[in-house]
Amino acid sequence: MRKSRRFLTAPVSTSRMPPGIPYIIGNEAAERFSYYGMSGILTVFMSTYLRDRTGHLAVMSESSASAWYHIFASANYFFPLFGAILADAFWGRYHTIFWLSLVYCCGHAALAIDDTRTGLVVGLSLIAIGAGGIKPSVSAMVGDQFGPDNSHLVPRAFGWFYAAVNCGSTVSFLLIPWLLDRFGSHVAFGVPGLLMLVATLVIWVGRYRFTHVPPAGKAYLSAVLGAAGRKIVLRLALVFGFTAVFWALWSQSLSEWIEQATHMNLHFAGITWLAPQLGVLNAAMILALIPLFRVGIYPAIDRVFPLNPLRKIGLGLLAAGAALLVSAWIESRIARGLTPSIGWQLPAYFILSAAEVLVSITSLEFAYTQAPRIMKSAIMALYLLSISGGHLIAAAVHLLGLRGPNYYLFYSAMAVVACLLFIPFARRYREHSYLQDDSSAHAPVT
Repeated sequence: MRKSRRFLTAPVSTSRMPPGIPYIIGNEAAERFSYYGMSGILTVFMSTYLRDRTGHLAVMSESSASAWYHIFASANYFFPLFGAILADAFWGRYHTIFWLSLVYCCGHAALAIDDTRTGLVVGLSLIAIGAGGIKPSVSAMVGDQFGPDNSHLVPRAFGWFYAAVNCGSTVSFLLIPWLLDRFGSHVAFGVPGLLMLVATLVIWVGRYRFTHVPPAGKAYLSAVLGAAGRKIVLRLALVFGFTAVFWALWSQSLSEWIEQATHMNLHFAGITWLAPQLGVLNAAMILALIPLFRVGIYPAIDRVFPLNPLRKIGLGLLAAGAALLVSAWIESRIARGLTPSIGWQLPAYFILSAAEVLVSITSLEFAYTQAPRIMKSAIMALYLLSISGGHLIAAAVHLLGLRGPNYYLFYSAMAVVACLLFIPFARRYREHSYLQDDSSAHAPVT
């Protein structure tokens, strides 16, 4: 009789990369293709393709489409709170990822089948629940695979993880807008749905290669709600409150920068681009900048002053503010009736991509290492909640009625103020590092 296989409950003893990492990386690449392929065309879909029940166009204004995009994105990064509770207390990370991935697939199917507001609301709601629910578990699952013998490879694994994010998004930013323009919304939303199904299959195939951290049940709630848990949550919530400002600025690349591009000369480098395709610039630049920062930029800065995670985040805030200054200059040209080349968006994308390397990859690793074992998904959800907060900030800024260059200047000023407030806080912060299979992972919080 064939003996049934069992899940691994502790990291494999090895000095090399854990065997489950390739499956997590493959899952993330396919899932991010599906998410960015869908979200990258959302504002254009709502302002150009949306229909009513009779089949007639029922589109939104550009401003309304952008505001609704930010509301959806905010919900998408709010649901990790519930996903973390499911994973850490009840289902475990693997089962949370698998079952909520199926919900995610249903959301894509709703968007692909129904191009009315009903399909939009149902599809985006299911995607927010599915995508948001799996987020803290997937990224925390990366760290779960490591023990003391290969803990030095954790930064490299998170670098690969983030590279997978941008490999998936790079291809989707190029392909999905073309599919929307050529074949319409049914195909353009259907292809990301197929990739999400692939992502679900990859995580299922690799189920015996992962380290599965058992859910903690009531002990999880005691840890999170107890005095030590509240202390750790408060300490990290303050850090991630500042990263919310960064995400408010970053979110412009998937909304206002796309709308800005529609008023620019889209012929560049011998190609006539579609406005939503320009998101590929951020993804491609991230892929190039990750090794450049690791090998060259970080060591160079470290020779001037020692770098730590919080200093990287502070530098990222300033860089994001500089990127929005470029956008303000472009907008001033458009306001004067000119049609500048989209080539002028290249510096903005480059600076914002550098800021993303500084803030996002650092925050992922920071959220994992600063959380005790029992709270790792919860703290990852707390970080993702900062992205939700960033999109809420962006949606709220639309209510101020700012237009033209002042819109982007407001964001730049916000970044500078946030950085000035962050500096004294970062100097007082004391780091605590908890690895999955280390005794410190179970140590009391001080």
